[in-house]
Amino acid sequence: MKTCALPDNELVNKFVSGDQASLEILITRYRKQVYSYIVLLIKNQHLAEDIFQDTFVKVIRSLHEGKYHDDGKFLAWVVRIAHNLVIDHFRREKQMNSVSNHEYGLDVFNSKRFASKNIEDKIIHDQIEEEVRNLIDYLPEDQKEVLILRHYCGLSFKEIADQTNVSINTALGRMRYALINLRKLVKEKNLILSV
Repeated sequence: MKTCALPDNELVNKFVSGDQASLEILITRYRKQVYSYIVLLIKNQHLAEDIFQDTFVKVIRSLHEGKYHDDGKFLAWVVRIAHNLVIDHFRREKQMNSVSNHEYGLDVFNSKRFASKNIEDKIIHDQIEEEVRNLIDYLPEDQKEVLILRHYCGLSFKEIADQTNVSINTALGRMRYALINLRKLVKEKNLILSV
């Protein structure tokens, strides 16, 4: 079996045994989801890159210290580490009384699965994605978190419930209200979100 096709737990075991390439495969496998999660919360490309690197430094340290116990939730574990680092950042920022920078230096929606057939469709599609991204910021934090974990990180509702320390029903309810609130915002702002 090719190393790239191995499940997460086997790659973790190989890395702990000294195979550095196994960790590179895991990072490549989950780079997009973890980075997207961070940048959607931080809204600053350079800071998100720093937190992304810090996340995997902490992952490496934790793996070597035996703090990861395989339960088939490697991505959820990594996202939890990233989440905690984001919270730490905001706590430090609050203590320093600084203002966060809300620049959108990176279009996290720019991927092959969103590619359009012509430039006009691409421009319209990009505009829609930007509008949706802006609408997400209007949601309450708990709803925004569930929506990002589900749609941008691809976590199941069970994983989201574990990640956010709530029941599955609460996670489902937050997603439901997030979608209801997004629909209301679209209606209030008279947005047309279709190509």
